[in-house]
Amino acid sequence: MRFTKDHEYVSFENGLATIGISDYAQSQLGDVVFVELPPLGAKFARGAAAAVVESVKAASDVFCPVAGEVIAVNEAVTKEPSLINEDAQVRGWLFKARLVDPSELDALMDEAAYAEFLKTIV
Repeated sequence: MRFTKDHEYVSFENGLATIGISDYAQSQLGDVVFVELPPLGAKFARGAAAAVVESVKAASDVFCPVAGEVIAVNEAVTKEPSLINEDAQVRGWLFKARLVDPSELDALMDEAAYAEFLKTIV
């Protein structure tokens, strides 16, 4: 699993990236009440806004940490947004994408580096 400084995560397996917000991000947002997912087939450049997560505190854009094409969305989180609060990094994923350039993952933080990064902001 890889992370961005904006608290998105990417897990990569069999050429597909699963993208969502980190557990830290959901804890900062509070109770998630609405999720807007990207349409299937949408193509995003790295860093482009791809989804929206809205909580009782704020609405936040979710940026695509790597360039890719959306091939699946997690409809469960649109029906039950609290899944993001309950299990952001497993059941609360937002969308899956086919990557344009898997080497972009190398620019992201691994779990240890992300944990160290979190220490600098809390």
